[in-house]
Amino acid sequence: MESQRAARARDRERARRSSVGRRLVVWILRLAVLTAVFFVGLAIGRAVEQAPEPGGTQTIVRTIEPLTVEPRERTVTVTTGGG
Repeated sequence: MESQRAARARDRERARRSSVGRRLVVWILRLAVLTAVFFVGLAIGRAVEQAPEPGGTQTIVRTIEPLTVEPRERTVTVTTGGG
């Protein structure tokens, strides 16, 4: 009878220890997730803060080479009235 009580007490002690260990792991995971969310929010905030303002001035410089235009040949007929 005494050995059964001792066995039960050991089982309860093991269960309590594993329960405490699980709770500790859960809290560590929660803290890690909270920290990750904080840093992601911080990164997004900085990216938004450093974004360029919409509607700003944009200057584009291009060099246009002039084309040569060949003159069209034109025939002009002049008639004069006799008279």
